[in-house]
Amino acid sequence: MNSLRKAITAALVLSALAVSGCSVSDSSTDKSTATSDVASEVTSEVTTTTGATITETLPEEPEKEKPEVQIAGLIPDGYGDKRENTAYSSFQKYTYYSSTAGRDTNVNVLLPPDYSEDKQYPVLYILHGFYDNEDWMARSVVNLSTIYGNLLADGEAEEMIIVLPYIFCDKDMPYCTGMDLDNCLAYDNFINDLTTDLMPFIESSFSVAKGRENTAITGFSMGGRESLFIGFKHPELFGYVGAVCPAPGLVKIPSSPMHPGQITKDEMTFGDNQPEVVLISYSKSDGTVGNNPADYCRIMTENGVQYLTHIMERTGHDHSSVKPHLYNFLRMLFKQD
Repeated sequence: MNSLRKAITAALVLSALAVSGCSVSDSSTDKSTATSDVASEVTSEVTTTTGATITETLPEEPEKEKPEVQIAGLIPDGYGDKRENTAYSSFQKYTYYSSTAGRDTNVNVLLPPDYSEDKQYPVLYILHGFYDNEDWMARSVVNLSTIYGNLLADGEAEEMIIVLPYIFCDKDMPYCTGMDLDNCLAYDNFINDLTTDLMPFIESSFSVAKGRENTAITGFSMGGRESLFIGFKHPELFGYVGAVCPAPGLVKIPSSPMHPGQITKDEMTFGDNQPEVVLISYSKSDGTVGNNPADYCRIMTENGVQYLTHIMERTGHDHSSVKPHLYNFLRMLFKQD
């Protein structure tokens, strides 16, 4: 267990996380349209294995250690703006053959500004949501390349390779056609593409530091559900796991009859391969996935999983929740003891 997890575990308070059932109230999920400006007031919470929470507005307890990385409620001002005398990279699109999908598949890759074949870099995979593609996280509304460049310049993030794949994998359908079980199963199938073709492609095409301690995954909505699924199924591959506004379907729930559940509740555990960081971000104002992320947290608490939550008050099921999650997750990755 690294120093980040030790410090967070030492900061437990004895207030239980209340969790309610799951629901999906908006069938147009993940259309990826921008919303109006988000109110700046937000409560940010950190949740640990027991479901206890640390809220930013609570008085500090001097006898307890503070987390090394303080979770920000929203992305700080200025991190989405390019600065003078700061190096930035741009996403570049590549193509690899997916035997799972039976076709050539696009993937966007962001290299560090000073990328060199003489160094080896850890890798972060970020998964898009329903109806979208590999370009979603590369859009200007997310502004990931600028956020990452500013974090690097401030010494807040490590050098890494960021990979944005296309996660819809079906040999008969090249893209999502509707919100039904067949389409959901095509997203679930990405786990096979990732391990069989995408990861080998990235590792053979770029200077990659291999091993779970150098590999991270996160995603938004359907991509968040898939990142959790992949993390639980392959804890030997991923040392860092995240999800923002994860969609229903990871486990069977009454409000999601179109999906039988990818795994059982008992399988929501990492066994002896607990990741260095597990971060779940979601918004209390997200009417699309509702209480589903909190329900996942309840199950993980019951299973003794160590995790953190970042709970936002007024952000939506879109980039307004994604950007704070990525800002926080990037700052937690690949830290050396």
